Amino acid sequence: MGQSNFYFSTANQPHQQRAVEILRKYPQIKNLIGRNPNTFFILLFLVASQVAIAAWLGRLGFEQYWWLSLLVAYFVGAFLTHPLYAIIHEATHNLIFKNRLANRLCLILADLPNTVPGASAFSTFHLKHHSYMGDEELDADLPSPWEARLVGNNSVLKAIWLALFPVFQIYRAFRLNKVNTWTTWMYINIAAVFLFDFAMVYFFGWNALFYLFMSMMFALGFHPLGARWIQEHYTLDPDQETYSYYGPINKIGLNIGYHVEHHDFPSIPWNKLTELRKIAPEYYDTLKSHPSWSKLMWEFITNPEYSLYSRVKRQPRENTRQQGALAGA
Repeated sequence: MGQSNFYFSTANQPHQQRAVEILRKYPQIKNLIGRNPNTFFILLFLVASQVAIAAWLGRLGFEQYWWLSLLVAYFVGAFLTHPLYAIIHEATHNLIFKNRLANRLCLILADLPNTVPGASAFSTFHLKHHSYMGDEELDADLPSPWEARLVGNNSVLKAIWLALFPVFQIYRAFRLNKVNTWTTWMYINIAAVFLFDFAMVYFFGWNALFYLFMSMMFALGFHPLGARWIQEHYTLDPDQETYSYYGPINKIGLNIGYHVEHHDFPSIPWNKLTELRKIAPEYYDTLKSHPSWSKLMWEFITNPEYSLYSRVKRQPRENTRQQGALAGA
């Protein structure tokens, strides 16, 4: 049951061609391309909220109230942290401000409450993911072969893999030795986050940092929100390798579930993706999508047909970059 290798495709990824077709039919979509500076105010609210909750829990003390931090992280913190990663994603594509420096600073600010610096590396790898989707040498979103062999289609191992997803994601960075992540911004990112961690412990105690760390782990891991990583590119149908999620969490997740639409037009900010789908419904309503992350997480874990091999893989290609206007790089 389940496959023993990745799906393999000799075709180019579908997003660039679909975007060209959609623009030819609906040229007004170009008007959706731009920035959304209001995202910055959402960023400030989310960071302030996480710091305030962490400070409160930190004052209670770790030894007596670590369990409370765990509960609050699962039921509240994860829902505040997840949109922070959505904002990191927006900043990566320069969709908050026109100024690239301002977007870089937003990216690092959004990463502060996450306790483990990863925004700058994500920014580098994510743009490669858009250009080289399915290329093992350049797409960090694709599981490593050893990951897929280790986890297989075992339900317990899939659950553990999802719970430790941030750890596996960090390890994949070492696989992509062709990509240089050690930039000046990477060092700034590391210094800023660890300085923030130190300040949280110094002023509020270890329980504050524990709450923030677990909020990050739940937002990216064993939690309905963590099913986002399954939703985006895991598939049981090799003819469709990217999926969208149209459920209610998009309202607090900055439409991060509109993943097909985003891959087609990465230069459209999160608040305009719903309009894109309305303008060109025949291109999106006909594709398979997911209505529930909770249901998808359960299906991924329990369905033996699902495994880490449920991904489309391509041979390395040097000429598969999307056009700059569409890539939003």
